[in-house]
Amino acid sequence: MLLYIHIPFCDSKCSYCAFNSYVDKFSLKKEYMQTLLVQFEAEFLRFGISRDNPIETVFIGGGTPSTVEPELYYPLFERIKPYLAPDAEITSEANPNSATRSWLEGMYELGINRISFGVQSFNNEKLKTLGRAHHTQHALEAIRCASAIGYKHLSIDLIYGVRGDTKALLQADIDQAFSLPIDHISLYSLTIEEKTAFENTPEIAEEELDLTRWLFRKIEEKGFEQYEISNFGKYRSRHNIGYWEHKPYIGLGSGAVGFLNMQRFYPSQDVAHYVQNPIEYRIEALDAEALLSESLFLGFRSRVGVDSARLSAAQRQNADILCREGVLTYDGSRYFNTDFLLSDEIALRVEGF
Repeated sequence: MLLYIHIPFCDSKCSYCAFNSYVDKFSLKKEYMQTLLVQFEAEFLRFGISRDNPIETVFIGGGTPSTVEPELYYPLFERIKPYLAPDAEITSEANPNSATRSWLEGMYELGINRISFGVQSFNNEKLKTLGRAHHTQHALEAIRCASAIGYKHLSIDLIYGVRGDTKALLQADIDQAFSLPIDHISLYSLTIEEKTAFENTPEIAEEELDLTRWLFRKIEEKGFEQYEISNFGKYRSRHNIGYWEHKPYIGLGSGAVGFLNMQRFYPSQDVAHYVQNPIEYRIEALDAEALLSESLFLGFRSRVGVDSARLSAAQRQNADILCREGVLTYDGSRYFNTDFLLSDEIALRVEGF
C-alpha cells in the first residue's frame, strides 16, 4: 500500500505548472495540515491499514512541501509511524530555495529518507524562462546540505524540450548533476498545459527526438539505468513503481487521488472546501477494460512490463508480432518495451487500436 500526501502551497507558480497548487492560500496552511489527519482516519478504515497491511511508501508532493514547517507534519507522522513497513521509502519533494538546512534537518528527524529536488536546470537563464524562483546556487547548496545531513537517497528533476536547449546546455546540466551526491534523476519534457502561463506561448516547448535520444543515452552512460520513460537511477523509486503496478494507494489532501478495488477517490481540489469537508470525494468506478488499458500504457512506459496472462489471444498475437519486429521482448510471462519513446504507440498496437 502506498500513501501520497498533497501539499498545495507554493511561493510562486511556475510557468508550466498545471498541478493543484496556490500562492495565495498560506493562511489555511496550519488548518490544512490538521485536516490531513482527519482524512487519514477515514482512509485508515477504508484501506484496512494494520501492521499486517502496512504502508510501504510515502510520497509528499505538491505544490511545494518545503513551504510547510516540519513541526506541522509531526502529528500526521506520529499517527502513521506505527503502520509503516520497516523499510518504508519516505520521499518529500522540495524546492531548492525553500529547502533550508533547518527544514531538511526537521524532515530527516521525522523519518524522511528520500528528497526529490525540483531543480529543472542548472542554467540560470533557463530557470528564468521556466519561471522558477530559485537559482543554480540554491540547488547546489540544498543538495549538498541534504547529503551532509544523512539522507539515504537524493533525486533531482530536470526539464528538457525547452526553446533554446542545445547539446552544450543539456550536457552542462548532466555534468553538474553527476558532480552531486544523487542516485536518481527524473527527466521531463516540457509540455504545455491549459491554464498555465505558457498556454499562450506554446512555441516555448521545442522537443527534438534526436536530442531526446542523445540526452537519454548520455544519462545512461553515467551509470543511471532508465527504468521508466522519465526516470533514471542507480536507485528505483518504489513509490513510482507501485503506481505502475496498480498497488492500492491513499491520496491525502486537496487535489490528491486514491485508488482501491477498482475505484478512484478524488478529494476536493478547492483547498478551503477540502478543509471543511475532508472526507467528501468524487468517486470514479473503473472497469476491467480501463484497468487493462492503463496497465498497457504504464507497463510499456517502464521496466514493469505487461503480464501476458492479462491479454486476450488477439492482444498476445499483436505483442508477439512486435517481439518479432524487435520492439518488445518476452521472458515467458511478461512483455517488455525496448524503446520507451514509442511506449504509447506500442500500447495502442497491442491493445488493438
